[in-house]
Amino acid sequence: MSILSILLQATGGGSQWSGLLMMVVIIAIFYFFMIRPQQKKQKDIQRAREALKVGDKIITAGGIYGKIKEIGDIYMLIEISDGVRIRIDKTSVFASAEDAQQK
Repeated sequence: MSILSILLQATGGGSQWSGLLMMVVIIAIFYFFMIRPQQKKQKDIQRAREALKVGDKIITAGGIYGKIKEIGDIYMLIEISDGVRIRIDKTSVFASAEDAQQK
């Protein structure tokens, strides 16, 4: 028996409250199994970005490895090779290279 059928039997089966109860249960399931973990993951990524400092090795969302040379309000200047520097948006930083290698 599924949880929904048990809930329907417990509430009387055909009452108008059973439909409302099913909707609440479905919304709760979506929240706890999909929305909440994604929000937690986003907060962890944001904390990791804020902890980065000049000299850290990073990986961008596009897969470019580099070393941070400068950090601005909304950008980072990274060096991807000797003398080759690019400016990227802070939100495109995926992870520090050290963290990615550990995983």
